[in-house]
Amino acid sequence: MAAKKPAAKKAAKKPAAKKPAAKKPAAKKPAAKKPAAKKPAAKKPAAKKPAAKKAAKKPAAKRKPNAAFMKPMTPSGVLAAVVGAAAMPRTEVTKKLWDYIKKNKLQDAVNKRMINADEKLKAVFGGKKVVSMFEMTKLVAGHLK
Repeated sequence: MAAKKPAAKKAAKKPAAKKPAAKKPAAKKPAAKKPAAKKPAAKKPAAKKPAAKKAAKKPAAKRKPNAAFMKPMTPSGVLAAVVGAAAMPRTEVTKKLWDYIKKNKLQDAVNKRMINADEKLKAVFGGKKVVSMFEMTKLVAGHLK
């Protein structure tokens, strides 16, 4: 009976030798996976479909103006010489200031973001001769009460 047990062990060893041979074709499989990497690029048209759904939604509700911007403010005497002495919201002050700038052609021809101040605007801008349009609103805010 003892002889039968070693024979069973030998038979078990022979199939184990065949298993590494089966692994060789598996090494070729990763090479086949490389073209599969191109598939995500094909998904891009699918991403456009949700965007089309958004366009089909109801139009957005009209925006309500911020109460702080709509609060009437009194301009200082220096600013009143440019936009008028009546109390008005900040948005209206900015509109009138731009009307004055365009009427007197004070916007720089080369760099449209810059404003060349005349005598009235120099007083508003704190003596600066050239001011950017973004800095302008900051300087004007100091003249509103």
